[in-house]
Amino acid sequence: MKKIMLKSPFGLAVVLASSNVFASGFALNEQSVSGMGSGFAGRSSSAEDASTVFGNPAGMSRLKREQVSVGAATLFAKSDISQTRSTFGGQEDGDMVPTTTVPMGYYVKPIDEHWAFGVGFYVPFGLMTDYGSGFAGRYYANKSEVTTLTFQPTISYAFNDKVSIGLGPTINRITGELSGMVPNPLSPGRNDGKLKSTGDDTALGFNAGILVQATDRTRLGMTYHSKVSYHLDAKTKVTDGIFSVLGVSGRSYDASLDVDTPESVDFSMTHQLNNDWTLYLGSTWTRWSRFKELTIENTGLPPLLSGSLGTITEEQNWHDTWAHAIGTAYKLNSQWVLRAGFSVDQSPTNNTNRGPRIPTGDRKVISFGAGWTPADNVTIDVAYSYLWEESVQINDASATRGAYSAKYKNSASGLGTSVSYRF
Repeated sequence: MKKIMLKSPFGLAVVLASSNVFASGFALNEQSVSGMGSGFAGRSSSAEDASTVFGNPAGMSRLKREQVSVGAATLFAKSDISQTRSTFGGQEDGDMVPTTTVPMGYYVKPIDEHWAFGVGFYVPFGLMTDYGSGFAGRYYANKSEVTTLTFQPTISYAFNDKVSIGLGPTINRITGELSGMVPNPLSPGRNDGKLKSTGDDTALGFNAGILVQATDRTRLGMTYHSKVSYHLDAKTKVTDGIFSVLGVSGRSYDASLDVDTPESVDFSMTHQLNNDWTLYLGSTWTRWSRFKELTIENTGLPPLLSGSLGTITEEQNWHDTWAHAIGTAYKLNSQWVLRAGFSVDQSPTNNTNRGPRIPTGDRKVISFGAGWTPADNVTIDVAYSYLWEESVQINDASATRGAYSAKYKNSASGLGTSVSYRF
């Protein structure tokens, strides 16, 4: 994804908001509530319920009964923005991320002693930010709402009671609605224009995994999530301000956008210390180094805008990242399991190219959870996570958009619950 060519004058906003979805600060881990409780440390090796369709499709071989699992996680984010400086003034607008709920659902059916079939529905990436039109960095970031929904039919095969594999295509639907402010080139900071872009696409990928019962107490897993390439056909509408002066207010323009979400590999180990305690370890590698820069070629612009928005290059220079996690589960009795976990996650951004649409730094996450089985065929899982990021500095400057700098300190809480029913 080194170069992205757009045909509309507002492709930059679409690209930056789409890329922000996939930054570690806004990527979504909430595809399993049972895994959430232990910090997702054993995501590819635990195979505790039907959510293993995402975590490791090979884990379906461990589920001996047909089952369905549905749930949701609600995210409460907070940003502390300080030390703001802007050429054109404006508000700091700290809490720009609204409360968001992420759904999930899975179904697994064992066919025989070797084969199992499953399907999953989950949200791997998502973003909703709203700084407001008066935000001090409004020419670099404003409002963004992008969601990726994934449907995954999956099969697994157990060679024996030690080794199993799983594979499933992913059908991914991405939708986005973005709005932003465009500076008036005649008088920046006054009579600004406004734009709204919408686009969508459906693309294919796949997930594959292997699960190995190394010893009676130790299980190893590895899962590969492929990259997904999107080509969005978009519409952009311009209104207000300078666009009214130029006589183009209310017009719509065609746009196109190519976006790749990167591949990742998840490794984990589940080790049963004794009859009560289980230990989880996990690491995830993500190939963010694909994302070096954005180059936009815009055509069909009014003469006053063609100079500043005709060709735009945004350096990103992201790097590959690792996330590491450790977790544990304690079996209190036949009905209750208690969980806890801790994880660290690198940000792919760097101090030079970081902007207000991707204001994230390295993060740490602490998690707690519990599983309650009131009957043999029903389990209710709950989990809570709290994440905090290192403070990062934003320093942007442009001849047309002015200068914007600020210090960001991000944190978030997540609360999830799910119900699993075994037939």
